[in-house]
Amino acid sequence: MNTALLSRQEQLDKLGRQISDIARIDGDHATAIPALTIYRRSTVTEPMPTVYTMGLGITIQGGKRVVQGGQVFDHGPGQALVASIDLPAAVHVTRAKAAAPYLGIRLDFELEAITRFAEAASLSKPNRTATSRALSVLSLDLGVLDALGRLIQILAEPKLTASIAPLIQHEIFARLLLGPQDAALNHLIAAGTPARQIAHLIHWLKANYAESIPIDDLAAMVHMSPSTFREHFRAFAGISPLQYLKQLRLQSARLMMLNQGIDASNAAARVGYESPSQFSREYSRLFGEPPQRDIKRTRGLGR
Repeated sequence: MNTALLSRQEQLDKLGRQISDIARIDGDHATAIPALTIYRRSTVTEPMPTVYTMGLGITIQGGKRVVQGGQVFDHGPGQALVASIDLPAAVHVTRAKAAAPYLGIRLDFELEAITRFAEAASLSKPNRTATSRALSVLSLDLGVLDALGRLIQILAEPKLTASIAPLIQHEIFARLLLGPQDAALNHLIAAGTPARQIAHLIHWLKANYAESIPIDDLAAMVHMSPSTFREHFRAFAGISPLQYLKQLRLQSARLMMLNQGIDASNAAARVGYESPSQFSREYSRLFGEPPQRDIKRTRGLGR
């Protein structure tokens, strides 16, 4: 069948079959394309604090909810939550059952890759003063859905994957930046916008979050007064700079304990906490349990 003639539902059904062929059991399924992950869940899940990374979180079947900065973002089949920076959030599957599991796609973006692509394609936008929100729900058009299907399909041709996948990813960038959903990412390629400045700062914070960094110094890095910086940061990220940094540290510590097997006191020190007791208190507020109990429970659930 000619893909161009597929209806929206036919395209979603096709994507669902492609995902099911890869994800035959529940879990997060990495692929040969580093930026692409496939998800399957046969039951609804409890909200779990996480860092929602920059990119597209696409629902093909079922439903998902992301709560961030006091706002709720629900998305169903054919919709995506686009994040233009990494954001602490609570994520859970809201619609799934064994006969019709949740099926989703995660396509990660890199800020530098998007800006380089936009500059090479002469997509720079005029300067804007408004700060757009870093999360938004999009209904993906047929062009993007078709490109996603081709991205998954190229996995079946390993000799071509490394060469063809980046071209399809660039196509997806272009369709998002030039299509009807362009507002979701255009603030990142508009030179001089507060959103772009803060996005680059957050990219820097990801590599330096363990340092003791006064908020006024962060404001100076983006050439803003402290009050203006706080205002634009909250408008873009949904939370204050201090809350963002705290949650980034706690999320990073949790991953260290889960993936590297280190204890809570060592994890606390590595992410910049001087007081283990303060770390434990703040960890419990975010994750609902003290570090040791949370890690034991999460491992028991198989994450």
